[in-house]
Order: sequence, then C-alpha cells, then structure tokens
Amino acid sequence: MSKTVEFYFDLGSPATYLAYTQLPKICAETGSQLIYIPMLLGGVFKATGNASPAMIPAKGRYMFQDLDRYAKRYGVPLKFNPHFPINTLMLMRAVTGIQLRHPDRFQAFIDCLFKALWVEGRPLDEPAAVATVLTEHGFNPEEVLALTNDEAVKAALKDNTETAVKRGVFGAPSMFIDKQLFFGQDRLDFVLEALR
Repeated sequence: MSKTVEFYFDLGSPATYLAYTQLPKICAETGSQLIYIPMLLGGVFKATGNASPAMIPAKGRYMFQDLDRYAKRYGVPLKFNPHFPINTLMLMRAVTGIQLRHPDRFQAFIDCLFKALWVEGRPLDEPAAVATVLTEHGFNPEEVLALTNDEAVKAALKDNTETAVKRGVFGAPSMFIDKQLFFGQDRLDFVLEALR
C-alpha cells in the first residue's frame, strides 16, 4: 500500500514554499500520495504561543540566508518578499475554497500564488495585487473573493487549523506520514526516508 504525506501549509511561509517545490518529486519518486491541507499559520501561532522566526531579528536574518542556501541546492528561484510578513487569511480561505469547489484547478491556483509571493515578491495582502495575479492566471477574482466569504469555506479552514494544532503542529511546513510529524522544509530527507 502506498504511503501518504499530509502537507499542512500556509502560502505566507517561505519555508513552506521550498517544501512545496520538492514534495511532489519526493512523492513521485516513492510512489506516495501528497495530500495538501491548507491551514492558517497565524491561527496555529496564536493557539500554540509560537511566532515566526522572522520576529527575532538575528534569527530572521539567518533564516532567510539559510532558505536561500536551500533554494540554490534545490535549483529553484526564491526571492525574499519585501512585504513579509503577509496576512494570509484571505489567501488561505481562497485556497481552501478552490480545493473544495474546484479541485481540478487547485494545483494551478497554489502554483500562481506561491510564485507571486516567493518568486515575484508581490504584496498579496493587498486585494488589488491578488486580483491582478488571479486575472493573469485565468482565475476570476470576483468568484475567488466570493469563495473567501463562503461560510462552509471559512469553517473548513478553521477546522483544518484546529485539527493541525490538535495533532501537534506548531508551524509550517508540517508533514505527517502515518502519525509521525516532520516539521520544516529542512526535514525533507527524513520525509523521503520514511516514505522509502
């Protein structure tokens, strides 16, 4: 039986972006299934008393240097977003809404948003910037905005976030294989090992 990786993610995390660039390859290589679970990182931080490493200046500087090293190792583009940290509530509701209502477009949706944030450095906590990105990639901004106000979508994101916290998640990216938690894109070698 093939294994699954449950990938708890929030677009606003650069480490999550790096994990997102690698997990599909790891899963393809091991014949495993990748399950994307959107959550609200701000909600996780609030529930667990955690905070972004970027909130500690020295740690934040180091973190971005380290992420840059990993991006070079992976051969993927990464640009520090000058608008960081980004409030991702609207974005993560949109991601959840697309996953629920238009699963066939989910991958293209997260692809364009991750790229806009971590390759192009766009200010995606500004609705106009989000609308521009969505339009460029063939999504209707009004339809996406409507999803972010859908009560079922809001509830699904809240449930995902609460479930993540109950399972021991304290940050992003967090990956589960069976019941084992792997935190951080720098733990992908352990993810690969567990899948093998």
